[in-house]
Amino acid sequence: MDKPAKPTTVEQYIAAAPSLAQDRLREMRQCLHEAAPEAEESLKWGKPAFSLGTVLFVYSAHKQHISLHPAIGAVAHFAPELAGHVTSGNTIQFPLDQPLPLALIRRIANFRVREVVEQGIGWK
Repeated sequence: MDKPAKPTTVEQYIAAAPSLAQDRLREMRQCLHEAAPEAEESLKWGKPAFSLGTVLFVYSAHKQHISLHPAIGAVAHFAPELAGHVTSGNTIQFPLDQPLPLALIRRIANFRVREVVEQGIGWK
């Protein structure tokens, strides 16, 4: 039996995700796009990403959650507000059975865009 082809576009990635995750991925994508409308959208490391000279953020679907990877500095900066979420390094997990905290995600995304545009902080 052939394995399904790996997604080569963000649309294919979302379509291949578990059905429960697809709406959350679309919400995340829209929120990140609004924070960085000039950013280029592509797949990085097999996951949807937005880049503006460097990677701004990556997001991904998992069985029980959606992950946002906005770089280590953004996760550290928002640590107090993320106390109720699983985080590690540059990753924040949002459970699939709960609405995405879009206002918080938007603030994190805006912070990351400012890090890159105003301070030249790259992806690491």
